[in-house]
Amino acid sequence: MGRNAGCYFLIFISGDSPNFPSRISMAEKTTPVYDESKIKTLSSLEHIRLRTGMYIGRIGTGAHPDDGCYVLLKEVVDNAIDEYIMGHGKEVQITLEGNKVAVRDYGRGIPLGKIVDCVSKINTGAKYNDEVFQFSVGLNGVGTKAVNALSKNFFVRSHRDGEFAEASFKIGKLKKEDTGKTKEPNGTLIEFEPDDTIFKESEFRLEYIERRLRHYSYLNTGLKLVLKTPELAEPKVFQSRHGLMDLVMEDLASNGSEPIYAPLHYAGKTLEFCFTHSNSRYGETFYSFVNGQYTSDGGTHLSAFREGLLKAVNEYGNTKYEGDDVRECMVGAVAIRLKDPVFESQTKNKLGNTEIRTELVNSVREELLHFFQRNKTIAETIMAKVADTQQLRKELQNVKKLARERAKAITLRIPQLKDCKNHFDKKKEKGKGTMVFICEGQSAAGSITSCRDVNNQAVFVLKGKPLNVWDLKRDVMYKNDEMYNLMQALNVEDNTEGLRYDKVILATDADVDGMHIRNLMITYFFKFFEQLVHDGHVYVLETPLFRVRNKAETIYCYSETERDAAATKLGGKPEITRFKGLGEISPKEFAQFIGKQMRTSKVEYAPRAESGPIFNFYMGKNTPERKDYIMDSLVVPVED
Repeated sequence: MGRNAGCYFLIFISGDSPNFPSRISMAEKTTPVYDESKIKTLSSLEHIRLRTGMYIGRIGTGAHPDDGCYVLLKEVVDNAIDEYIMGHGKEVQITLEGNKVAVRDYGRGIPLGKIVDCVSKINTGAKYNDEVFQFSVGLNGVGTKAVNALSKNFFVRSHRDGEFAEASFKIGKLKKEDTGKTKEPNGTLIEFEPDDTIFKESEFRLEYIERRLRHYSYLNTGLKLVLKTPELAEPKVFQSRHGLMDLVMEDLASNGSEPIYAPLHYAGKTLEFCFTHSNSRYGETFYSFVNGQYTSDGGTHLSAFREGLLKAVNEYGNTKYEGDDVRECMVGAVAIRLKDPVFESQTKNKLGNTEIRTELVNSVREELLHFFQRNKTIAETIMAKVADTQQLRKELQNVKKLARERAKAITLRIPQLKDCKNHFDKKKEKGKGTMVFICEGQSAAGSITSCRDVNNQAVFVLKGKPLNVWDLKRDVMYKNDEMYNLMQALNVEDNTEGLRYDKVILATDADVDGMHIRNLMITYFFKFFEQLVHDGHVYVLETPLFRVRNKAETIYCYSETERDAAATKLGGKPEITRFKGLGEISPKEFAQFIGKQMRTSKVEYAPRAESGPIFNFYMGKNTPERKDYIMDSLVVPVED
């Protein structure tokens, strides 16, 4: 049949009804016409605004450092940084007032005759020319144009040798141009305000901007970045003297850690790296950058650095350590400059240039071997640390062996697990949508178990509050039955490739204890199974807080605002019930909350470098400091 031919279907309805016949045969259904009139050609401006995610990734609200408003700021600042990299201008000024941003650099300035083209025409720019920009992040000729297209108001002015040219835009469309004489020093000024019809309820957070500017300063030693905003009494200056070493030391300080040896720091023309070990950290923390761009998902440069590091350690010590032995408790950073970087997306979170791997591995290996030969004391400290880690890993393997023997009797018949029939298989692309609810206590589990879909919904029951594992080592999972059983139920002991459920959903009560258990479980996953969170498998179940009803209608509400709106809608004096625990909701009611109308919130992933300090503060051993914070932040209601 052709694409536009009508399609037919049969409807069967069991039983008799006064409104429907028992069988309807050969009813015709028409499909929309697909012809030349349906083919559209969008301008670059229209395409950016219609498919915003292709250009800046997530839009968000500004609550996450990768949200769109920060990407817009980054695209503009990147151009200013590129000027500094090429030896022009030593200062960049960033002014933030509400959602209005101004960035002024003191580089060469955009050529005056091309100022409109450079900020409004896709694939237009000087970064295709190696003579002008050798190491640049913005190579696609898209960044500033996307900022222009996504801004309510956009203004650009270029100063070059006593003359200026400027242009004003509104939602990407040119409104005004001007030229003239100026006494201002050379450079470019860009002002923009994100379009609130796209960035709804979006606002800049000062801490995320400051973090990004600190990264810029570490990667560009000597560059002065000045941040001005009404929230700051005085402009804040970001400037680094020691590059990535300052970044590593700041990370250690923010986590209350001390290096066991002075950070090893190498800085060449196209490669810079720095690292050290700490005794008070778990896992590894690495920052990676390409041409000043923070690649939160790493890529070829980071994996090549890790391989070169491992080869150097094994060659120096004539050993056969594994990578995890070498990098455990390590804090480090690696940055490269590359003429033609290939990123996996416009937002540049991961580098994909595979051709640089071999050369980069050899460079890291050679530089480290030279350093080890010149600094025997530090080299021996590293070797002792790695040997200690290897011994701990062997001890953990013995603990694992005992735990497996103990668990043989139950295999997957885990007492706390009410399993489902279908399971997730990533390799075979099966089981999409399967889920396991992690509940607290038999009461909540009973409600879910009695109304769940047995084909795709499993239930795992926690016996009480789980351990706070943030400051514990991995062997705790083999010594604690509940932790071990959960790991086996999910099948993620060695890696997440065998994950048995597509979604791991935390279903806890909407009270203080429930929130505490939820936080403990999120800590558990971030600590030992970070990849689960990274891949978007961990969720929180949202259940109604209130039931508002009268004799005619029942409304379930997830917030006080919804409750008040429901009470107004029903009028009179409706019955309002506050649900404190999942066990209070009857199975009949609960069925709709885990069915098609189920609401969940995905647990957002942040790299360990960003999430670590948060977990250290809220889940670490700093009880007095946390207590003081809570007391200082308490809001006491005022009585009428």
